[in-house]
Amino acid sequence: MNAITSLDGTGDFAPVKARIVPLDLSSRQKAAVIVRLLMAEGAQLPLAELPESVQTALTEEIAAMRMIDRETLAAVVAEFGDLLEAVGLSFPGGLDGALSMLDGHLSAPAATRLRRIASAGHRRDPWGCITPPPPEALLPLLEEESAEIGAVMLSKLSVEKAAELIGRLPGDRARRLAYAVSLTGNIAPAAVAHIGSALAARLDTAAPRAFDTGAGARVGAILNVSPAATREAVLRGLEEEDQAFADEVRRAIFVFADIPARIAPRDIPRLLREVDQAVLVTALAGAEGAEAQAAEFVLGNISQRMAANLREEMQARAPVRAKDAEEAMTAIILAIRRLEEAGELTLTQVEEAG
Repeated sequence: MNAITSLDGTGDFAPVKARIVPLDLSSRQKAAVIVRLLMAEGAQLPLAELPESVQTALTEEIAAMRMIDRETLAAVVAEFGDLLEAVGLSFPGGLDGALSMLDGHLSAPAATRLRRIASAGHRRDPWGCITPPPPEALLPLLEEESAEIGAVMLSKLSVEKAAELIGRLPGDRARRLAYAVSLTGNIAPAAVAHIGSALAARLDTAAPRAFDTGAGARVGAILNVSPAATREAVLRGLEEEDQAFADEVRRAIFVFADIPARIAPRDIPRLLREVDQAVLVTALAGAEGAEAQAAEFVLGNISQRMAANLREEMQARAPVRAKDAEEAMTAIILAIRRLEEAGELTLTQVEEAG
């Protein structure tokens, strides 16, 4: 099929050594003859994979031609055969073809930038540069652009990706965007294209991020498995320096006492299968205050027989040193995080105060 791409006028439909040179046929006409012959033989040709300009030129040539004699047909076939024999390696031709061939092998920023270049060069719909990036790259656009622009963007994305993005937004923002989608019915195509160009430009100029998560989430993950005294000391220091950042870190922290508010009752049995029973008994027996409430939440969402067995072991295990209890609770938290990362458990999001 690559031999047919000479229809766009950039290549020569001529072999290195042609046995017969047919007269009065252009390279486009020769390509049309080969396509017509192959289709007459029942061949399934992937013409849709050719650039649109080549498909158009091929169709125009086929429409204009009528009949050719056997001698000319034999000459065209011989020339085409010589051309195929001379080809050592073929390339897809054009940036679009190269991007398709390299799909999955380029970094996301490089692929986005190249799609934008391809879009600009062919004056195509800029949304082709916006729909492929992962949700992490698109989420800032929905968070920072106006609801009207966000609504247009959601309408251009696949239903699955749009649903995933909506699910990651705060409830109020998600509601505003959902309502804005209802107002996009009469928007002009030119306006949609303009919005797409602006969003594509923003994606292209966005600075690459060294970390997948925000600073608050990273600090919270570190403090999550730090001793309680260290965690509270660091948080007090952060509050003195930057209250907003300290609040972000606190929201990212998940401790044993948060289990009732963050884990659905149905997920408790799944969690306990990931924790060694001796560790579980130590954590439950050493729980005090808010942690004791979390322990009761755990015991209340398993079978009565299992809960009774655990209570007996807790009584036999008591008293528990604070250090041992804290280490056991940290082990449970790490198990929760592993299940969350594996997609087997979903933590309930905590609403911001105020």
